[in-house]
Amino acid sequence: MTVNFEIADGVGTIRLDRPPMNALDIATQDRLRELAGEATRRDDVRAVVVRGSEKVFAAGADIKEMQRMDYAAMVVRSKALQEAFSALARIPKPVVAAVTGYALGGGCELALCADFRIAAENAKLGQPEILLGVIPGAGGTQRLSRLVGPSKAKDLIFTGRHVKADEALTIGLVDRVVPATEVFGAAHAWAAQLAKGPALALRAAKEAVDAGLETDLETGLAIERSLFAGLFATEDREIGMRSFVEEGPGKAKFR
Repeated sequence: MTVNFEIADGVGTIRLDRPPMNALDIATQDRLRELAGEATRRDDVRAVVVRGSEKVFAAGADIKEMQRMDYAAMVVRSKALQEAFSALARIPKPVVAAVTGYALGGGCELALCADFRIAAENAKLGQPEILLGVIPGAGGTQRLSRLVGPSKAKDLIFTGRHVKADEALTIGLVDRVVPATEVFGAAHAWAAQLAKGPALALRAAKEAVDAGLETDLETGLAIERSLFAGLFATEDREIGMRSFVEEGPGKAKFR
């Protein structure tokens, strides 16, 4: 398998395993979509970590495979490519990317699908597709610009340059930088903490933020209002509010 799936402490870890550089060929893309669906369906998965190896997250697409494709082939494949990445972005649970080494091209786009990105101090991210005469095709032009703003996104996409971890943190491309030896532990700890939280409320929070970003303020507020009210029908809401009243904040044990 080019991608593996492991579960521990309520955290499902999707691990790229295609040495040496975790190039994202078609088989790997399809496997990512399959595992994103499994993580979505499984009740024992409450949060997700996406990671590569100690030395590389994912260095991009399989260029040799892509070189053999013409316009007609890519018209067909490009939709499946985007759907594979979007399947990860649509997991209705907290998702964190543990970025080690290179996260370039499709690797950077994969990290962009997570809710939170923890990077190693030696990580390098970028969208170098322009150097191949193309543009990002797995969501990079859209997710990157929404995350860091259009000007910074255009800088990275137009030049194809690599961004070191410190700059990635400054521009908001990653959310935390840690020593390389601590990346996987930090990512799992973040996910494990949220795995203990109220699953339906976390799902609603993610949906409200993501859906709200795609529309105007009034529509976003309506989405929030509907999801907020719906949570009053859940057991987790009863547990959380009862615990707050009886024990104080932050002590609820959700099921």
